Amino acid sequence: MAPATNQTKKKTRYVDNTGLLPVLARHARELEKAATKGKLNASNRTRYLVLARLMREEKAKVATLGEAEKAETLKRLDGLAAILAKTAALDISLITLLESADPLSSSAQKLRRDLLLEAGNELAPDDLIIIEDKPETDPLAEKQVVPPSVVRREQANPFMPPIFPQKKGDESGSGILANWEMLTPLYRAFEMGAGGGTSTMSLPDAPEIDRFAPPGRAVMKHQAQVLESVRLGHRAFLLADEPGLGKTATSLLSASVAGAYPFLAVVPNVVKTNWLREAEIWTPDRKATVIHGDGDEVDAFADIFIINYDILDRHFGWLSKLGFKGMVIDEAHFIKNRDSQRSQHVLALADHIRETQSITEDIYGKPNRPLMIALTGTPLINDVEDFGPIWQFLGWIDEKKPKTKLMHALEENGLTPADRGFLPEARKTVIELGIVRRKKIDVAKDIPARQVADMPVELEGELGRSIVQAELELAARLNAKFQKLRAAQPDADIEALILQVADSELEDSRAAGDGQNVFALMRKIGQAKAELAADYTAQLARSVGKVVFFAKHIDVMDIAEDVLAKRGLKTISIRGDQTPKQRQSQIDEFLNDPEVSVAVCSLTAAGVGLNLQVASNVVLAELSWTAAEQEQAIDRVHRIGQEEPVTAWRILASQTIDVKIAELIDSKAGLAARALDGAQFDKEESGSVQRDALAAVLRDTLGLTKR
Repeated sequence: MAPATNQTKKKTRYVDNTGLLPVLARHARELEKAATKGKLNASNRTRYLVLARLMREEKAKVATLGEAEKAETLKRLDGLAAILAKTAALDISLITLLESADPLSSSAQKLRRDLLLEAGNELAPDDLIIIEDKPETDPLAEKQVVPPSVVRREQANPFMPPIFPQKKGDESGSGILANWEMLTPLYRAFEMGAGGGTSTMSLPDAPEIDRFAPPGRAVMKHQAQVLESVRLGHRAFLLADEPGLGKTATSLLSASVAGAYPFLAVVPNVVKTNWLREAEIWTPDRKATVIHGDGDEVDAFADIFIINYDILDRHFGWLSKLGFKGMVIDEAHFIKNRDSQRSQHVLALADHIRETQSITEDIYGKPNRPLMIALTGTPLINDVEDFGPIWQFLGWIDEKKPKTKLMHALEENGLTPADRGFLPEARKTVIELGIVRRKKIDVAKDIPARQVADMPVELEGELGRSIVQAELELAARLNAKFQKLRAAQPDADIEALILQVADSELEDSRAAGDGQNVFALMRKIGQAKAELAADYTAQLARSVGKVVFFAKHIDVMDIAEDVLAKRGLKTISIRGDQTPKQRQSQIDEFLNDPEVSVAVCSLTAAGVGLNLQVASNVVLAELSWTAAEQEQAIDRVHRIGQEEPVTAWRILASQTIDVKIAELIDSKAGLAARALDGAQFDKEESGSVQRDALAAVLRDTLGLTKR
């Protein structure tokens, strides 16, 4: 007999390494390994899609197997699913591919066939047939429009010199950082915080004499510092000053200082009209044009082109050929999602401008590089990687690594990401490329303690058209009354007749119940502005924190609250129908809850007796009929204890009676006192503003100016 042993002989479990599942598992492990090094490329994404599809097909066949084979197959499928899930955790963009039922592309069909053959499967005839992809049409090309003025510009310049792209230099770097993955450490450098350090590049002193502003205007010291930097040759800025510090004016004057014309401004739709107004104020010797819709009214011979993000795609073709020497993007965090079409169009235009500019010297002997400016009070929305597309727009990085200038600057520090002092030094290096961040409190001595900034907006759509029609009808009605009075009193003073007509219309408006009067018109304008005003409020809230929103009418407040909720902002509401307890509860929530971003307030119910000084920005969505009522609203935040300068943003409907009323309120209040020192005002009758507004409409209709 064989001698007994204390060891029990282990059973060897037979593992079947034939068939499709081992092939899928091997490929899945290869993908998991690739994903640990970064996002998968297009070919690996296709492989992942095919593996997920074949895994689902195998799972569907399990029901036909015997119990033992079924249990073993399910166990192996679970293991394969676990590998694919781990890979998706490394690259979350793969998650949508796990359950995708879209038809496979021809390359995916070929890979599926090859994997089945590799596993030794017999293929059905249908599996051997590969349906080639149809040539894809370029959706961007299909959208392109060419405005008539652009055609005329091209015809007027038939001998324009060709624009040759520059030869790209070595972007990889050859020093101590050549083999390092750099973007993640750079993001971490900002994620770790400033450690008390500044977030603003070294700026030169402001010149003692202001030579930047046009006659009759003046720039503030913090603006002049940026403009002096431009004069000295700096050409890329992430200008992240808080709202109210004149970023728009600084950008327009920077283009003037750099001679960066033609200059392109890509902005949100709500501020497009304001950019035109600011261009006319700060660069009056330069022609500015706004691109609406298909651009039928654009002036292609202009110096400054203003376009909103939403229509950039259809104008991309001719914009990329115009030869811009500078570009600014307002609310630059709009491009934080690099994969969105909006971001891709902006980044492609920026790359094109850089590549096509000839390298010459300006009058100061500095390289004539294009001027690139990104404006935002909120560069980070979700996480620190939101910086990436903005840095890419400015030419500091590409999708994978720093570009030459930044890489060389980092190498001059003599540190690698493994060194203890790398992060703070890297942060300083990026900031010196052109990051500028000042808060109102930092430059309080430069700006008024309280200022009112007008924000003109264009009314569009059905409601906008109805307002234009209502104003035309109002003007026709006033003119008919005037002509009737003049016929009856041919020797009467014209100005006296105009005021008589205005008084008559005002009396009729108060008595009318049909809605065809000046009060109904102003309410309709408020409704049309509501969404635009709420959009701008959302931008402010994300930039500076808490904002107080004022409106006259409840329906305007309702629209604003709905828009703000859709933008993911928490609001409170102060209205006239609240009990004192409800009202105080809402106020306490705004003052004490950091999650509450906006107080939506009734101009009449919340205009007095409140202290909302946790905010320093006010949005006036509708105009009051008196300057005093407007001032009372602003004084809810401009109170003793307020540590920051207060800015009231007055939303005005361009080319409507809204603008006339704003001018009348200013003239009665005294613009300098209103904007600069918060002087008190004598109580004026609201009817006088209403009458004067109607008189102004009639004068415009008659082609007269006030004597």
